[in-house]
Amino acid sequence: MKMLMKNSYASRAAGNRQGLSAPARRAAVILFWLALWQLASAVIDNSILFASPADVIRSFAAMAPAADFWISTGWTFGKILLGFFTAFLAGILLGSLAFRFRFLKELLAPLVLLAKSIPVASFVILALIWIGSENLSVFISFLVVLPMIYVNTIAGLESTDPKLLEMAAVFSVTLPKRIRFIYIPALLPYLKSSCRVALGMSWKSGIAAEVIGVPAHTIGENLYMAKIYLATSDVFAWTIVIILISAGFEKLFLALLSRIGAWNERCRL
Repeated sequence: MKMLMKNSYASRAAGNRQGLSAPARRAAVILFWLALWQLASAVIDNSILFASPADVIRSFAAMAPAADFWISTGWTFGKILLGFFTAFLAGILLGSLAFRFRFLKELLAPLVLLAKSIPVASFVILALIWIGSENLSVFISFLVVLPMIYVNTIAGLESTDPKLLEMAAVFSVTLPKRIRFIYIPALLPYLKSSCRVALGMSWKSGIAAEVIGVPAHTIGENLYMAKIYLATSDVFAWTIVIILISAGFEKLFLALLSRIGAWNERCRL
């Protein structure tokens, strides 16, 4: 009985040392920043310069029931998603070919450097001249994401254990099995790392392109119109929508990559 009481006391003491649980800590952090936001808006006391949380909630409540809100969100989400997935697949394909053929890697090096160095605004202006504003966010998201996936694909493939490749050569393992059981496990950590950055950048660049090009029925158009009418609370509300969608999709996509890695590992075992 004494031993049970000691164990119970020890577990409670350990729990007290650990402090709040993870959800409670996240809630506390959110409440802290909301309080700071409210304090800043009260000090500034100008809803045009800095909207309060209450103003943003009212703006969101007014926007959410409207059909235009969902149409704009859906169009922007679909276009940025198309640009990201196209760049993701093209980056893996080009990175794999560049890893296999040294000449192709050297040939593409100036283009990759160019894509990484040129400001997004320059790309947007050129894209407006070339393709117009309708598919601007698709094009810009593609250009921003492609170099990240391409570079990390090459890095992941180059990190493959040479001993595993040597063993595969000795036992005459076929190329599809080498790809599945040797190259993919080496590549996945690099892809997950690059996607953490690329997913956020695809949204930032895509929305920036829409704000400049102002295509119809997009989030960028709504942000631009909110700026024109000095509706700062609408700007904040749309920004929060962008953050929530971007963060949610990032979690889903990274979870999918983790599932693929776990499934591939089970098949190998």
